[in-house]
Amino acid sequence: MNHLAHLFLAPDSPKVRVGSLLGDFARGIVPDELPREVRVGLQHHRAVDAFTDQHPQVIASKRLFSPQRRRFSGVALDILYDHYLLRNWQRFSHVNSDTFVDQVYRELDENASLMPEKMQKVTRQIVLHDWFRSYQDIDNIGYALDRVANRIRFRNAFSGIIEEIKAHDQELEHRFLSFFPELKHFATKDFEC
Repeated sequence: MNHLAHLFLAPDSPKVRVGSLLGDFARGIVPDELPREVRVGLQHHRAVDAFTDQHPQVIASKRLFSPQRRRFSGVALDILYDHYLLRNWQRFSHVNSDTFVDQVYRELDENASLMPEKMQKVTRQIVLHDWFRSYQDIDNIGYALDRVANRIRFRNAFSGIIEEIKAHDQELEHRFLSFFPELKHFATKDFEC
């Protein structure tokens, strides 16, 4: 899962939501030194990722990618799932997506002191450039994926993966819609603050 989905799935607490993003920036972090709610968010992030990685619909979705791009299919799906979540927001939430995005942007700003420096830099960029709303446009997903490809330090065929996504868009979205309700249900279990 990518940033927006982790924030959406996290228990309803600003500090837990910060922790739910921390999972992508946790190298060198000692969980026992974190405030309890942030630690709950970090644990939530890891549980959501583990559930996602082993789900049959996600595994089947990865197989849709060409052999030369399959290695990066998990990264592509993570970002694509934020797009599908926004595209189908009304199926999963009674809160307007703009209201939710504005809320998490405020929370990220107000809780920056809980974040390692690298995470602070990324969350500032997320808010400044309104990444989450930009993910509503499939072409912006392609742009984001190409930026990821440019940061990979070895030769790869990841750039341009959006063309394969577009070719399989309906099936990928169908598989997401089959998988995500199960993930949402899982994400509410045993993670009370």
